[in-house]
Amino acid sequence: MKKQLVIAAAALTASAAPAFAHLDPTAHGSLVAGLSHPLFGADHVLAMVAVGLWAAQTGGRALWAVPVAFVATMTLGFALAITGAPLPFVEPAILASVVALGLIVAMAMRLDAAKAAAIVGAFALFHGHAHGGEIGAAAITSFAAGFAIATALLHAAGIGLGMLLGKLPGGGSSVARLLGGLTAAAGAVLILG
Repeated sequence: MKKQLVIAAAALTASAAPAFAHLDPTAHGSLVAGLSHPLFGADHVLAMVAVGLWAAQTGGRALWAVPVAFVATMTLGFALAITGAPLPFVEPAILASVVALGLIVAMAMRLDAAKAAAIVGAFALFHGHAHGGEIGAAAITSFAAGFAIATALLHAAGIGLGMLLGKLPGGGSSVARLLGGLTAAAGAVLILG
C-alpha cells in the first residue's frame, strides 16, 4: 500500500504541466479560465498541494487556517495587480515558494497555525499578483472566483493526501516527507530550467 501511494503521488507530481496554455476567457468564460489558470502551471500545483500537505501534517487549527490564509492573501495579491500596484520579484518568489514549501513538508516543520498562515500568506501574495498580471480579457470577479476555487481544491487535495498518508503504519510521515523533498527538488528544477 505504501509503495502504491508513493508511486501515485510521484505520478501526480510528474504530470503537472508547465504554464503554457491558459484558457481563453472569451471562448471558455472567465470563471472557467480562472478555474483552469492554477492548474496549468507546475509551480502553482506543487505549491498549492504542498500547502495542503503541510496543513495536514500540522493538524488542528492549521488544517483550515493555513489554506484559508493562502486563498485570502492570494486574493489580496490579485487585487494589488489589478490596481496596478507593482510587486517585485513575482516569478522568483513563486518558484522559491515551491522549494520552501517542499522543504517545510520534508522537514515536517511544526508551527502554530498563525505562524504557518503567515508563511503561506507571504508566498500567496506573489501567486495572487501573478494571477492578476495574467488576467487578460477575463472578467475580474469571475476569474478571481475561479482561481480561488481551484486553489482551494488543490489545497484540499494536499490535505486529503496528507490524511490518507496519516492512515499508513507509522502515520505515513516518511512518505509525506519524501513528497516534500520531491516538491522542493521539482522547484529547484523549475528555477534552473
